[in-house]
Amino acid sequence: MSLDELRALIDRHAPRDADAVPAIDGLMLTRAERPTGPRSGIADPVLALVAQGAKRLTLGGRIYDYEVGQYLVVSVDLPVSGQCTRASRETPFLGFGFRLRPARIAALLLETGTDPHAGGARRRTGLPALAVGETPADLVDAALRMVRLLDRPADIPVLAPMIEREILWRLITGEQGTLVRQIGLADSRLTQIGRAVRHIREHYTDTLRVEDLARLSGMSASPFHRYFRAVTALTPIQYQKHIRLQEARLRLMSSTDDVAEVGYAVGYDSASQFSREYRRQFGRPPGADAARLRNADEEVLTGQ
Repeated sequence: MSLDELRALIDRHAPRDADAVPAIDGLMLTRAERPTGPRSGIADPVLALVAQGAKRLTLGGRIYDYEVGQYLVVSVDLPVSGQCTRASRETPFLGFGFRLRPARIAALLLETGTDPHAGGARRRTGLPALAVGETPADLVDAALRMVRLLDRPADIPVLAPMIEREILWRLITGEQGTLVRQIGLADSRLTQIGRAVRHIREHYTDTLRVEDLARLSGMSASPFHRYFRAVTALTPIQYQKHIRLQEARLRLMSSTDDVAEVGYAVGYDSASQFSREYRRQFGRPPGADAARLRNADEEVLTGQ
């Protein structure tokens, strides 16, 4: 019954307007009435639970399919391609998402005295940054109570933080607990790689030196490169290229700048290299791709 009520609430509250601001900080609700093509963007650390339909995320060469009764955890900022694979007007895709904040996970670990390395977190240093699990009933119930608050806005300031703690607790003690616990550990490999990921995102136009990123992460170059690829499914250079191309796509969709100018603005020295790599990534030359997206009024994936 909880999942049925969650579907009904998401169907009613999920924004039809892409610019709608959620009433609860960290909460994201998604509704789609048809399957979508792949949409590229940056997936921030998040819990994504499917209440109806199915979705696919692609990271590098890895594919993550998840459907009703399953959830996805993203642990660091990742350049992914996402699409709804099962949705219709009669049975739309319905998704619940909640942002995973490292400081709140860390605080809960400290407060509860939970062993942060339970389940082998210290040994499993090659954890990928994405994982899919079966959604337990208590996690569905917590998600349901969070969405119910949208009908009682006066309760949000008091109850939303409490329910967020419960959601985090269900994740920490659940099937993907090892991955979620590492999000809150300052000394975990995942957190160390996260520092490098944030640096690349903030300085994506700069020339990238793997040695500098390794030093920032507190590792030597060889293990850093190995762990970075294990977590993100990409090398640091590939990660930077994905960020550059996705930023270029956003700029092309939202402005009338010349294609070459956009390429230079995101860090490319050669317009021909920019166009070649853009076409390889998105399947069309930059100008044609931007025109198609503007005409179709498609959205770039931002999280869930």
